[in-house]
Amino acid sequence: MTMVKNNSLPKTPSGVSGLDEITTGGFPKGRPVLICGSAGCGKTLFAMQFLVKGITEYNEPGVFMSFEESASDLGKNVRSLGFDLEQLKSENKLRIDHVHIERSEIEETGEYDLEGLFIRLGYAIDAIGAKRVVLDTIESLFIGMDNLSILRSEIRRLFRFLKDKGVTAVITGERGENSLTRQGLEEYVSDCVILLDFRVIDQIATRRLRVVKYRGSTHGTNEYPFIIDESGISVIPVTSLKLDYESPTDVISYGLSDLDSLFTLNGLYRGSSTLITGTAGTSKTILASYFAMASYKRNEPVLYFSFEESPEQLLRNMDSIGLNLRPAVEAGLLHIHASRPSLQGLEMHLLLLHKLMSELRPKTVIIDPISSLITIGSSSEVRGMLVRLMDTLKTNQINALFTSLTHNNDNVHSDPTVDAVSSLADNWINVRNENRKGTRERSLLVVKARGMGHFNGKKEFAISNKGFKFKEDNL
Repeated sequence: MTMVKNNSLPKTPSGVSGLDEITTGGFPKGRPVLICGSAGCGKTLFAMQFLVKGITEYNEPGVFMSFEESASDLGKNVRSLGFDLEQLKSENKLRIDHVHIERSEIEETGEYDLEGLFIRLGYAIDAIGAKRVVLDTIESLFIGMDNLSILRSEIRRLFRFLKDKGVTAVITGERGENSLTRQGLEEYVSDCVILLDFRVIDQIATRRLRVVKYRGSTHGTNEYPFIIDESGISVIPVTSLKLDYESPTDVISYGLSDLDSLFTLNGLYRGSSTLITGTAGTSKTILASYFAMASYKRNEPVLYFSFEESPEQLLRNMDSIGLNLRPAVEAGLLHIHASRPSLQGLEMHLLLLHKLMSELRPKTVIIDPISSLITIGSSSEVRGMLVRLMDTLKTNQINALFTSLTHNNDNVHSDPTVDAVSSLADNWINVRNENRKGTRERSLLVVKARGMGHFNGKKEFAISNKGFKFKEDNL
């Protein structure tokens, strides 16, 4: 997704990875932002990350005013994300104020107002020169109130107070049954409204974010998955990129001289994507491992996604054919991430891949096999995810290799995953096993290679304890 920056509205970085791209720069500076959603969707963590990152990365002190959790409870809850609130408080960069509200004692009498809160909040802001403020959660202020006109008036006055103080404020609110919030009022007086959602589909949990409204600024309008892990919240804009990436002309070795010789340029274009298809036992993972070894020999980092084998199993199996990948792992140039596809949804796998690519900066990415993804999504959903992934890989000129398990030697196009991906890949290699007089014969065919000529006949090969080797006679 490519967006045009809107420079007319000053922005404050959100501190949440990926969100600033969706909002073309961050939150509206000096204005209130409403974060709403149901219980457990991550509102408080979202707001706390906004404060902590503002302090640590942008030197903007912040105030967190909580109406539900105490300061000690908040500190414990976010410590797992690496947020040391006590340290920030000792440096006089963070103020946490817990306003205790006893619901059973609340009674609306006379003219209800928030004047006492304004004084308390204003003092905290002035004491540390705060630039960011969080109010978590706003519903607690109005429990027991029946007069909606007063409620509307006080909310407007609260937002006006925050604007007058010149702070960028994040206000969290619980999702209502028929509106974004329980009162259904806050969204009418907020400059920016973000909805968080936590849903479970087919026993797979996914968190999603949507920018409902953003006054004076362009923004992404889709739903975007986000994850919460040990480093905080990450949002990845996952809509497809434009077809405007560069196409390198330099050639890299596949890692097998026999295989390189099948291409007229004696290798593959750097930054291209290669699909290897075949039925079970046709050496797809072996060919993928040779590709990883070639990247290691070029001193280029490799990210290997394995959906069927653990890292140790993969290393052991490759050792048996004389392909020792352990030095690459020990050198930190080969990172093997192994998990079952059913661990999370399609978009969450894409988010994790983006996150690992950002951390490891690989030059080669291998996914073995992509056909496993069909168990957690339809063919169209898998294709949509892989389109976005391939766009990202090509934009960053990353060498990509995907393996896919097929169930029919004679008509690989009938396989839903191959049908979804084959047209996207730059190179397509099909491997197969055939029984001939009680002997299994392995063969390989280059189906296509964009931008270069290639050998268009089948080649028989063998796998031994010395690795991959073409047979002398062509088929």
